[in-house]
Amino acid sequence: MAQVKLNLQSYTIPEKVQKMRQVGIAMTGNANFTTPDPTLVALGDGADALETAYNLAQGARELAKQKTDIQNAANAAANALLTAEGAYVQNKSGGNPVIIQSAGMDVRADGAPIGDLPGPANLSASEGDHDGEIDIHWNRVKGAKSYVVQYTTTPTNAASWVNGPVAPKSKITVTGLTSSTKYYLRVAAVGAAGQGAFSELASQVAP
Repeated sequence: MAQVKLNLQSYTIPEKVQKMRQVGIAMTGNANFTTPDPTLVALGDGADALETAYNLAQGARELAKQKTDIQNAANAAANALLTAEGAYVQNKSGGNPVIIQSAGMDVRADGAPIGDLPGPANLSASEGDHDGEIDIHWNRVKGAKSYVVQYTTTPTNAASWVNGPVAPKSKITVTGLTSSTKYYLRVAAVGAAGQGAFSELASQVAP
């Protein structure tokens, strides 16, 4: 037995209004449907009500968009005015915070200097792509401008540590190592206050 297919969710509102009116026209005088329920008048009134509500909503959206555009333009103009006024106050005040504040403006806080940096965390090592290479990576340290890498085969001997490459980021490949030899590696961050503490050790046999 065939079933009526409405699929109402697939219609836009204008399409639904059109469908309601199409059904009303098709059922008017149709001998198969002598007592429509709801009535065809109710169906037509519903189509008219939906169309009116849709048109009102569309008009409100367009009006809201226009008002939002006006607001955005006024906000951009206000930003430009305050920026220009701020530049004038900065120039006239000579950087004196009291004079700046006398203009009703705030004073930018000086950035706190970064002190000694901690040792990088989660240092790990793995075989590199070529013989005599070890890849290492670690967590980035806030305030670090670069990283010092050191390696050794005898970590208990303080004099045995060799300076490796300087890493601009939190990973690097250490090259020129002896294959089949186990190396111990450590990393320290370098910032404005100088070199920080070394990380925990990581070890890896060079391929």
